Amino acid sequence: MSGTLNKVMLIGHLGDEVKIHYFEGGGCIARFPLATNETYTNRQTGEKVTNTDWHNIVVRNKAAEICEKYLSKGDKVYVEGRLKNRQWQGEDGNTRYTTEVHVQDFTFLSTKKEGHDSAPAQKTHSFERPVQGEAKQNMVANEAEPDDDLPF
Repeated sequence: MSGTLNKVMLIGHLGDEVKIHYFEGGGCIARFPLATNETYTNRQTGEKVTNTDWHNIVVRNKAAEICEKYLSKGDKVYVEGRLKNRQWQGEDGNTRYTTEVHVQDFTFLSTKKEGHDSAPAQKTHSFERPVQGEAKQNMVANEAEPDDDLPF
């Protein structure tokens, strides 16, 4: 083992439709924003506070096509992958930076309405190595627990 780890696990809602780009060699890449929320109660005011973080999600090849076909804005999804930093030159000549989550595994968590042609809920797709089944079930089960007053 190299002594390092780059692993991200997120459960959130799509902030926009999946956008896909096809390459000449037959590969493709899909991108979409994913929103995760943190909710807590402010102890001074008693007010419930919600903070939203946005994540840039990147999916490749067959997984990208599956996401484009079955996911839409607002859907809840579990993604697992690794962080990648990228830089490029903007049109104004300035160097731009972004951090992306490159997906290795995902599970659809939203249920679809009747008559809607889509994938069944909780369908899992793994493209490198699978997550331990018990760990994934615990993660989804823990998501249903009520929020407490702690901001972490």
